[in-house]
Amino acid sequence: MSNYKRPFVIAEIGCNHKGEMEIAKEMIKVAKIFCNVDAVKFQKRNNRELLTEEQYNSPHPNPVNSYGDTYGAHREYLEFTRDQHQELKDFCEEIGITYSTSVWDTTSAKEIASLDPKFIKIPSACNNHYEMLGWLCDNYRGEIHISTGMTTKSEIEELVSFFETKGRGQDLVLYNCTSGYPVPFDKVCLLDIDLLTEKYGEKVRHIGFSGHHLGIAVDVAAFTLGANIIERHFTLDRTWKGTDHAASLEPMGMRKLSRDLNAVYDSLAYKQADILDIEQVQRDKLKFKKASSV
Repeated sequence: MSNYKRPFVIAEIGCNHKGEMEIAKEMIKVAKIFCNVDAVKFQKRNNRELLTEEQYNSPHPNPVNSYGDTYGAHREYLEFTRDQHQELKDFCEEIGITYSTSVWDTTSAKEIASLDPKFIKIPSACNNHYEMLGWLCDNYRGEIHISTGMTTKSEIEELVSFFETKGRGQDLVLYNCTSGYPVPFDKVCLLDIDLLTEKYGEKVRHIGFSGHHLGIAVDVAAFTLGANIIERHFTLDRTWKGTDHAASLEPMGMRKLSRDLNAVYDSLAYKQADILDIEQVQRDKLKFKKASSV
């Protein structure tokens, strides 16, 4: 067997549940039973802490996708409480899938950490929120996964150094990411996975990939480059109202992604013999046989 780590596939539900608990649970079931992924991930925001008063009371920049009269009202409509997240985590455990959540602010980080999930995700937009990161390093013992979209190389260096100083480098998972919805293929920049692996592969727990592109070919390539954790946005219907649905995979796409990643993992091995057993049958039947010399 090669040195490749088994792929770990995360279906990011985010806010694609449209603020409805039953849709969220249905998405968890589909992700587990039909798509065969390893984890689902939601989002948690304290909107009063995260947004300025002006931002909170401004109209949504794309009103057709808004669930409220203001951006703040829109965000509140899509938000689940800490107790609702506990209910989602309990439901995940009942059916055997890992629960996680992205946190955008310190209050949300504290609430989700109190649920003791296996890992907590930090989105690219918040990977320089050192008050929140510091609290998590000091108080939460699970893995901390962080995307590196819209982040300079020097900022990534500062981030990894911070975790090392805190003694938490081996709990850190760095994701290669380009922040866009959707991202054209020439902006995915997969070879940055090589840079992350070369520089931080021994310093962090894993290198991952968070994609916002179309299709699933890029994710398979990311895995072969060394990103064993693959995260994609997930929806039941890409035509639903909301900003993330168009850059998300529907159930069949997510199922194929999980299938293909595991198929590639199984294939990444060296031959254990010059002629494998499966080949010997064909060799006996088909291989050109030299005429015996007289």
